[in-house]
Amino acid sequence: MALMNQDDRPVYLRLRDNIAATILEGKVGDGDPLPSVRSLAADYGANPLTVAKAYQTFQDEGLVVVKRGVGMFVAEGATERLRTSARKEFLEQRWPAIAAHIRRLDLDVEDLVDRALA
Repeated sequence: MALMNQDDRPVYLRLRDNIAATILEGKVGDGDPLPSVRSLAADYGANPLTVAKAYQTFQDEGLVVVKRGVGMFVAEGATERLRTSARKEFLEQRWPAIAAHIRRLDLDVEDLVDRALA
């Protein structure tokens, strides 16, 4: 599993995005265990400390819980909270630039929707 290199943000934030995508796509749900730091580091070719830092951001936000001696789990309600914050971030931070780009290129919105749903 390769780490998406979508921008110049720190690796732990890009890794966090990948973990969040896994949760939002339903590959891991509320109450489910998350891969260990070492396992995820091996999957992404990342330093275990970087993975731990990405996980810490979720823990700080109450999106994951640690069960000592057992592992890290997605907190109950985390998926919906994550989806709500991701929607807000998209609509406030990303959408305005995308909408402006659509207007500049004079793209047909209905055609874009049809392509997206095909």
